[in-house]
Amino acid sequence: MVLGIPAGTAWAETTDDGQEVTDFYFGGNITFDDQPVEGVVLSVEGNGFEGETETDAEGKWRLYVPEKEKYTISVDEDTLPEGVIVDAEQLPQGVVAVQGTSGSFEAEFGLTGTKIVNLFLGEGERITESIWEQLLSRTVNGVNFGLLLALASMGAALIYGTTRLGNFAHAEMVTWGGLITLVFTTWWDLPLWVGLLAAIIGGLALGWGLDVSLWAPLRRRGMSVVPLMIVSIGLSLTLRYVFQYIIGGGTHQLPGASPEPFQLGPISLSYIDVISMSVSLVVIIAVGLFLTRTRIGKATRAISDNPQLASATGIDVDKVIRLVWILAGGLAAISGILWAYFRPGVKWDMGTGMLLLIFCAMTLGGLGTAFGAIIGSLIVGIVVEVSTLWIPSDLKYASALIALIIILLVRPQGIFGRKERLG
Repeated sequence: MVLGIPAGTAWAETTDDGQEVTDFYFGGNITFDDQPVEGVVLSVEGNGFEGETETDAEGKWRLYVPEKEKYTISVDEDTLPEGVIVDAEQLPQGVVAVQGTSGSFEAEFGLTGTKIVNLFLGEGERITESIWEQLLSRTVNGVNFGLLLALASMGAALIYGTTRLGNFAHAEMVTWGGLITLVFTTWWDLPLWVGLLAAIIGGLALGWGLDVSLWAPLRRRGMSVVPLMIVSIGLSLTLRYVFQYIIGGGTHQLPGASPEPFQLGPISLSYIDVISMSVSLVVIIAVGLFLTRTRIGKATRAISDNPQLASATGIDVDKVIRLVWILAGGLAAISGILWAYFRPGVKWDMGTGMLLLIFCAMTLGGLGTAFGAIIGSLIVGIVVEVSTLWIPSDLKYASALIALIIILLVRPQGIFGRKERLG
């Protein structure tokens, strides 16, 4: 035992630049006029993973990745000698330049876990986007992200509005949708539409099952909000590690993930992005009509406003809350499917990355209001994506919290929230 650390503890080997050594890596040399180029920064991104390194004095570089999948490798052109770019005509087999760029390309492994990518520099003009083109492109991506976040946030907001419970296990309800799709499609090799339908039904069933087996009995016992919240944290941890036991710790791809993008001016989209935004809009409109035009929807809003008065007017509060849990489970499952394609990939803790943003969107819009959650989600999505123009991508989620603080300083109750007197 050393410094209180048990003997036999496994340490992950890391490189001098902080990369975790794995069984899979891209590597190669960067040369210009047959001479090695030192200090060129390269990054790799894909399947929910990001990494970075730079060439040594011999022009050599190596980027480790967790899985044998397709990745996008980018050369920071600001670190190249003046007036040169990566020569796209000399890219090795299995490496394809990303359309509209001169320093990014997609690479995938062959039969082994090593892919050598030697890059040759040549004179040329760098392809760059103006700040306005980048702003437009990232705003569209932010809207896409905000819409899928809105599906999860609406369900969480409805639960909070009717029960005053901040459900920490909502992240696992999101993961559940992606996990069921993975099992039915990738594992059992069934058609994609079967997996999507199974995921939605499974999400509805999970919402129903959680309320029947856990939340309804606790409500009948009169348990207060704080203990209920602690129970939701325990449920979140339990479900999360059950998911890890089922699918392992890696990232798994759904059918059709990472499609080739197409250009609409400066905007780069794929058919999955278009489908994702369309599905999100249709579902959000349908839920909005449900809440405003149906008796159950109006009862849900009445309970959110005043549960005691709603009960006194003859509304079956417990029945409505159960329907809210079912609806929230279905919305979370759809959001999980879209999130698995947006990341891309299904991972055992994928919903956890959304949880803080879900709460952020709910608070921005006004706690307990589904329509406020939609606006809050769009703000969060756009801020997160656009902020990467000025801050490192690792910090982009922090920008959403900064936006939350600024808005709450001006309007503490949120955008659609109501002022309440305490005491």
